[in-house]
Amino acid sequence: MEAIFDLKKPIAIASDHAGFEMKEFVISFIEGKGLSFKDFGPKTADAVDYPDFAHPLASALESGAYAFGILLCGSGNGVAITANKHQHIRAALCWDDEIAELARKHNNANVLCIPARFVAEDTAEEMVEVFINTAFEGGRHANRVDKISC
Repeated sequence: MEAIFDLKKPIAIASDHAGFEMKEFVISFIEGKGLSFKDFGPKTADAVDYPDFAHPLASALESGAYAFGILLCGSGNGVAITANKHQHIRAALCWDDEIAELARKHNNANVLCIPARFVAEDTAEEMVEVFINTAFEGGRHANRVDKISC
């Protein structure tokens, strides 16, 4: 089993306007755990384009400066599709803690994508907690993950 994220590094987080309120909730949860983070925006709930925030987060995560990423938008799909355009990003759309756990265990996901319009705050909190504390199983899953990159 591989190590869990290096939480000495900050967590990268971003959203669009539809995910803004949930992003603020998740930030409060992260702060409550005493973890550091960088908010890649937006700073308000005004309408924005999700790629403008997902791309910078994914690029920063690829640099190795961050433990992992959390992206939020209305459905979670837009930010997941955008982040997954980056070579070393494995962004997983998750809607409950079991999916978040499997995304880590089997896919070595390094970005948790939350569909803010479709999950409650307690579910988002559970997903973040599970994502942080679940290690990649490696083994047969590592062979599969190694085949993802183009």
